[in-house]
Amino acid sequence: MQYHAITLEQSDGVAVITLNRPERMNSLNTLMRSEIRDAFEKMGTQARVIMLTGAAPAFCAGQDLADGGNAADLDLEAVLRDEYVPMLNAIYDCPVPTIAAVNGAAVGAGANLALACDVVMAAESAYFTQAFTKIALIPDAGGTYYLPRQIGLARAMGAALFADKISAATARDWGMIYETAQDAEFEAHWRKRAAQLAQGPSRTYGLVKEALRASLNNTLEEQLVLEARLQGEAGKTRDFREGVQAFLEKRAPKFEGR
Repeated sequence: MQYHAITLEQSDGVAVITLNRPERMNSLNTLMRSEIRDAFEKMGTQARVIMLTGAAPAFCAGQDLADGGNAADLDLEAVLRDEYVPMLNAIYDCPVPTIAAVNGAAVGAGANLALACDVVMAAESAYFTQAFTKIALIPDAGGTYYLPRQIGLARAMGAALFADKISAATARDWGMIYETAQDAEFEAHWRKRAAQLAQGPSRTYGLVKEALRASLNNTLEEQLVLEARLQGEAGKTRDFREGVQAFLEKRAPKFEGR
């Protein structure tokens, strides 16, 4: 697929998907959702880590209310079911680590697009807003799933009802995102983080994702059984053997993702 609403670059195991409608604050339209889905599905088999960011000055302003005519006439259920769900599933099901680098405003569905990634980091000036109730809608794009799990029901309810701006620092302190960095250093920071994961044991990262996600619904006994099974799989990888050998030889391991 040739991309128009996003850009895609790939180097040294890192794929960078950039939302590229800066004139519309990178708001999501039908084309962008299709391209995001395609890029994640493609890079999930070609890259070792996927970064998602936005063309300055915003990360993503959410749904483009001018897309497809009068927003009030849209069949919102159909748009979510047919366009958002496949896109979000492509991110969630991606076998390699996914990182959102939130470089500016992340509003509405744009905030929840970021939360769909495995790790979220943000520039200090960035912010998150569940803006839906301002136009008499409920949080969507996975917001009602991710927020209570990440920040608890009380904060999720407040964020959804009041639609307040949540600063990057507050989002970090609440556990909504992983870390922040100064604006001037942010791109260098997330590129360094991406390179770190791209040099790591990619197959093991996939097993980590599976284990942590399952823990939200498993009993302790079920989780211990799952841990044993997944650790057995990790122990059969080439990277595990390399990690042990590197430890014994007191050198840095050279992981290949297999």
